[in-house]
Amino acid sequence: MTVTLWISLGFLAIASILPKAYNSRFLFGGSGWIFLAIYWSLQPPSYTEIQDYFNAFLVVVAAILSLFIAYITFQARNKKGESYEVLISLSRAASVGGLIYFLFVDVDFLNVGIISLVTNQTIWVVEQLGFPVAQVAWNQLAVNGLAVEIILACTAIESIALFTGLISSATRTALTQKFKAFMISVPVIYALNLLRTSFTASAYGFAWFGTPDESFHITEHFIAKIGSLIALFIISYMILKMLPEITDMIDGTVKMLRIEFRRLAMRES
Repeated sequence: MTVTLWISLGFLAIASILPKAYNSRFLFGGSGWIFLAIYWSLQPPSYTEIQDYFNAFLVVVAAILSLFIAYITFQARNKKGESYEVLISLSRAASVGGLIYFLFVDVDFLNVGIISLVTNQTIWVVEQLGFPVAQVAWNQLAVNGLAVEIILACTAIESIALFTGLISSATRTALTQKFKAFMISVPVIYALNLLRTSFTASAYGFAWFGTPDESFHITEHFIAKIGSLIALFIISYMILKMLPEITDMIDGTVKMLRIEFRRLAMRES
């Protein structure tokens, strides 16, 4: 499955860097989305084994959507018009975001490095709050004697990769504007995530909301999640206002998907 993913990201990256004169961009892009569809289609069993049916459903939807985008991208190679450039922008966003995220998933020193960094910095934040904290392993800290493990999902690398990919897709925007967008998204997301991990570890260690386990559940799955959604919504709004090219890419892709879906539906009828 990993090989399929890296082939997909490689094709998408090639499509995004080839000059406009090369119609083969759309062949590479379409191939990338095909392999991405294959990758997503292989994921449901890993979720159904742990009875995570919601995520199993999501990856099935992702596979179907990737396959449909592949179809449209292949069709675009024989057509002319700036409107089809949104498919290349979308491929660029997917390749950059995917490469960042999966490098941290698959490359050990990057994986261990970011988890260690977040662990150490979370300890520092908790210390500044005046709570008793100690490091018990390279990826674990104990607040008030109760240990919490930091995993990759606790590093905000998914959101960081997503926003970096989106910002990279705005190729017609000035570099200074893209840098500003990067600075109000990625560093802010990372800093807010440190507050999240520190708050969760402290709530667990001091059992702020019942038992330690109840406190962890309430903090991580309700308070922190709601806070994260609000923060990501605000950051997304600011990025879209600052980089309207991203809004154009999203809007153009949705319109293209809707048009092609209607065409296919009319052929079937």
